[in-house]
Amino acid sequence: MTEDLSPAERYAASRIRAAEEATALAPFRAMYEFDLDPFQIEACQALEAGKGVLVAAPTGSGKTIVGEFAVHLALTQGGKCFYTTPIKALSNQKYQDLVKRYGADKVGLLTGDNSVNADAPVVVMTTEVLRNMLYAGSQSLLGLAYVVMDEVHYLSDRFRGAVWEEVIIHLPESVTLVSLSATVSNAEEFGDWLDTVRGDTAVIVSEHRPVPLWQHVLAGRKMYDLFEESDDGRGGRREVNPDLLRMARMENQKTYNPRDRRKGKMVREADRERERRSRTRIWTPSRAEVIERLDSAGLLPAITFIFSRAGCEAAVQQCLYAGLRLNDEDARQRVREIVEERTAAIPGEDLHVLGYYEWLEGLERGIAAHHAGMLPTFKEVVEELFVRGLVKAVFATETLALGINMPARSVVLEKLVKWNGEQHADITPGEYTQLTGRAGRRGIDVEGHAAVLWQRGMDPGALAGLAGTRTYPLRSSFKPSYNMAVNLVQQFGRHRSRELLETSFAQFQADKSVVGISKQVQRNEEGLEGYEQGMTCHLGDFAQYAALRRELKDRETDLAKQGAAQRRAAAAGSLEKLKIGDVIHVPTGKFAGLALVLDPGVPAGRTNGHRGFEQHDGPRPLVLTAERQVKRLAGIDFPVPVEALDRMRIPKSFNPRSPQSRRDLASQLRSKAGHIAPERHRKGRAEAADDREIARLRAALRAHPCHGCDEREDHARWAERYYRLQRDTRQLEQRIEGRTNTIARTFDRIYALLTELDYLRGDEATEHGKRLARLYGELDLLASECLREGVWEGLGPAELAACVSALVYEARQSDDAVAPKVPGGAAKEALGEMVRIWGRLDALEEDHRINQAEGVGQREPDLGFAWAVHLWASGRNLDEVLREAEMPAGDFVRWCKQVIDVLGQVAAAAPREDSTVAKNARKAVDAVRRGVVAYSSVG
Repeated sequence: MTEDLSPAERYAASRIRAAEEATALAPFRAMYEFDLDPFQIEACQALEAGKGVLVAAPTGSGKTIVGEFAVHLALTQGGKCFYTTPIKALSNQKYQDLVKRYGADKVGLLTGDNSVNADAPVVVMTTEVLRNMLYAGSQSLLGLAYVVMDEVHYLSDRFRGAVWEEVIIHLPESVTLVSLSATVSNAEEFGDWLDTVRGDTAVIVSEHRPVPLWQHVLAGRKMYDLFEESDDGRGGRREVNPDLLRMARMENQKTYNPRDRRKGKMVREADRERERRSRTRIWTPSRAEVIERLDSAGLLPAITFIFSRAGCEAAVQQCLYAGLRLNDEDARQRVREIVEERTAAIPGEDLHVLGYYEWLEGLERGIAAHHAGMLPTFKEVVEELFVRGLVKAVFATETLALGINMPARSVVLEKLVKWNGEQHADITPGEYTQLTGRAGRRGIDVEGHAAVLWQRGMDPGALAGLAGTRTYPLRSSFKPSYNMAVNLVQQFGRHRSRELLETSFAQFQADKSVVGISKQVQRNEEGLEGYEQGMTCHLGDFAQYAALRRELKDRETDLAKQGAAQRRAAAAGSLEKLKIGDVIHVPTGKFAGLALVLDPGVPAGRTNGHRGFEQHDGPRPLVLTAERQVKRLAGIDFPVPVEALDRMRIPKSFNPRSPQSRRDLASQLRSKAGHIAPERHRKGRAEAADDREIARLRAALRAHPCHGCDEREDHARWAERYYRLQRDTRQLEQRIEGRTNTIARTFDRIYALLTELDYLRGDEATEHGKRLARLYGELDLLASECLREGVWEGLGPAELAACVSALVYEARQSDDAVAPKVPGGAAKEALGEMVRIWGRLDALEEDHRINQAEGVGQREPDLGFAWAVHLWASGRNLDEVLREAEMPAGDFVRWCKQVIDVLGQVAAAAPREDSTVAKNARKAVDAVRRGVVAYSSVG
């Protein structure tokens, strides 16, 4: 190839090669067996040029290569690099990867559970750990040159997302930031913000998947392609597979046609049989059938996403019962060796409680579940075996899609609906992309496959929309917290803190949304000028005249509403006087005419119905009409008061459900009162006729010069348009005001509350404030108030663990009907006092307009884990504790670790003089961190 170049071109090419070889990127590229993709090279070059980078690329595309280049640069330059991840499991995995490449002496790990070689030049940590280091002014930050934020799109997470923005805003200016994100549709907007707060940032977006993804639908015995390439002469387009559309139409056809009925009978048996045959090839295959189908097609290993933990466990059992075996004898032996090695530290009695033997049987057959309810060690073993190819079918919840390196050849989605904590909702295009992104292993598979199981009522067009949409916008979830406010004021003072919060991505997005509204306000103001000219009158000030007209109209409308309300009240009052047996005349509605009151109904107000308390506008009498109908009437049937025309005795034998009873009583009603003419309700004099204000306004109108203008009504139409547009413009201005400085206004309210509680004074934090600065979590202020008021003084380690659990635990599903079991004695009193303190704080937040619905403020402490952790910290065995807790082992371990984390914070923040809290908090940590809770995630 070079022989074809001229000497000058060859010289230029050699210069370029020499320049490339002189960069840090050249030796880094040589460390990999494959060449880097163009987007990776572009990002690495920008990083070496001193720029920050934002890389947005699909799952599995290799964007972590850019993060690893930041590690390489830090080591070659003699600086430090922190590699942050959103979850501990991902931190553990990244730590192992970097240790293999650079050695254990150069790489450390810091998570809530583990601290390994924390002073190493490269440290992997969870994002919260870095945030806490920044606020504490840790010495570890000295010499920090690069920070990698893996899965930075986590800042959309409504519970933890604020931490990412805190880190980005507070990192020293000298630190170069590497942000790695999934494909988002507003990467440029996020890059603009990073430019603003971090300086020059290169935005590199790649839509290219290194392994092509094929989309399918599994129905009956076939796997259908979701898309069909159609060559229409314009380069080919992807159309929805017509076979799928035809199947959907067939599914939607009714089981029978009402016109085919014969003398009340259903469709003939022959017709039903024919329809059954037409449907035989459309059904949802079982979980075992799906795995068998994928296995025979050579599409394993596969991850099947089931949005339920119980569903994942049931799927494994179904495959075992079906006799599925995906591993040969050699693979079974290797699985057993690895599992026994990784679980050697777990006592035998605990293995039985944890369902170890059932779990092992599945693993030996190459089948496993993966969800947050599993013991962390079990999940890690599943991940390791899957990567090694010893587990070929994993049934997982969506948590597996969050960054864990478990690529598969195929991904299966059972349903396109999941429970989001409040309701069953359709998955979003972003979630679909994240889940199916696991399909296709780079360097192993030529193509990846994503299959959705056919479900009754499925719309192939909607599925194609999910699969073809790349709309996944990054939305900030940033909100100031009490701990954040104290830390900021302590470091920067109030004014500078306010300015820092204004630089958040949340405010950046709010300000950008205001731009469009501001332009609309500007257009409206131009329109108002034109309308003002249109209503100009040569006789006088028409704006003043129009204001009088509008005032008169508003007054008349108000009086009319008052009159209607009075009439409704009078009608409701008359209904309340009705008694059983009263004969009345229903004035209007479908059941107008003579009626007999069977039941006067319920008085106005709240009643305890089957859905709790329900509001009623007034009585709803049950009546028998002269036409033999029994109906419950409403206030709308009585626009005017009603009076009893007569009375009738209702026989005890009367049954409203019996047609004969109704017929007989209706006949008596017509005989007794059919001749009585109802009294006509006379319409009273209108309120407006005697209203002095209306009289004054009418006189002022007649006296106004514009009243005699020939073009008065024409001017009035322009005036009406003017005021309508003016009202719309004011609403837009209110929206702008609501979005401008929103973060700073929330900070001001938090600052005012903390000042009232003596946590802040001016630009300084008090002793109480400094304590709050060391407490992180959702209930940071409640924890601080408990320490301040000595609520936990004198509690033993197990009792203290029970109290602290109320600060971290949140039940997956609220069950207000059953009061949680709590320890007795001093712990019970302390928990009660915590709830009382929360009630006081809740009232204070309401006074300061701090709204929990907006993600700011203190939720009520949840006592649901107090009994379980108290038993565990008291030394009870795992079997007993899990039975009492009624929760999976994985959840129990996770909550215990969170309790340990907060106990550590409490030990650090508790007052030292004459206090037992710090000492007992450390003892509680040791009491909780034992057995299954203590098994280290890092070998």
